[in-house]
Amino acid sequence: MKILIIGGGNMGLTYAQSFLRSHICTTENMMILEKSPEKAAQLAQKNIGTVYGKAEDCLDGADLIILAVKPQDAPALFSSIQSLVDPQQVFLSIMAGVQIKTIQDGLGASKIVRAMPNLPAQIGQGMTVFTSSDEVTRIELVMVQNLLNTTGKAIYADSEAAIDSATAISGSGPAYVWFFMHALMEAAQEMGFSYSESELLVSQTILGTMELYAANDFTAEEWIKKVASKGGTTEAALATYEHKHLFNSIKDGAKAALVRAVELGKK
Repeated sequence: MKILIIGGGNMGLTYAQSFLRSHICTTENMMILEKSPEKAAQLAQKNIGTVYGKAEDCLDGADLIILAVKPQDAPALFSSIQSLVDPQQVFLSIMAGVQIKTIQDGLGASKIVRAMPNLPAQIGQGMTVFTSSDEVTRIELVMVQNLLNTTGKAIYADSEAAIDSATAISGSGPAYVWFFMHALMEAAQEMGFSYSESELLVSQTILGTMELYAANDFTAEEWIKKVASKGGTTEAALATYEHKHLFNSIKDGAKAALVRAVELGKK
């Protein structure tokens, strides 16, 4: 299987490196199309496949084409490669907000997979939700999922609406965690810790907590009850969060992200 990644930015590079590292693809079967001569020259030094500057030199030889460009660049990309598209090629898009129907119309192609990855994919700990047009076969879906799994975890969704929901939860989710980390780190510094000490306190606490969660079968709610002994310090903190309606505010924030994701998809 020959793979062409269109766009040599962070996610395009992440996919190329992940596929090669997992031995699911070889450098001989990996191609990258990058329009910027400067960036193309940098990519060519990384031994991650053959780097091209023109679609006509590489697109017709690809079985799977990954669209890893900015959403605003989609119309120009579609018009430049539409005449080169083969109906049997599978297109995997990670362009946020660009719907399957838009891609089909823009490319004149039918086999479209749309995915929403997140930033931890860069270190093999990503979360990706993906869906597809009806024309994509089961075998092709398995192929795509195997590729996506090289960057972390991937789940298939029957409805394209789930991509917007994934955008609001896992796509934007890392920023929510960092927001909470930032608040805890500032609190730690106000309590007398240095910046580096507060960074270690908070990051290791979150890392350890997630590993403990993954190693057991308790729900998040059950873990909270285990930690929050009656009349203790944790209960005092949680009572403040409840008084400030933090739980509902977090849910409201995620819902606001969903509304925005839907709006962007309509543009």
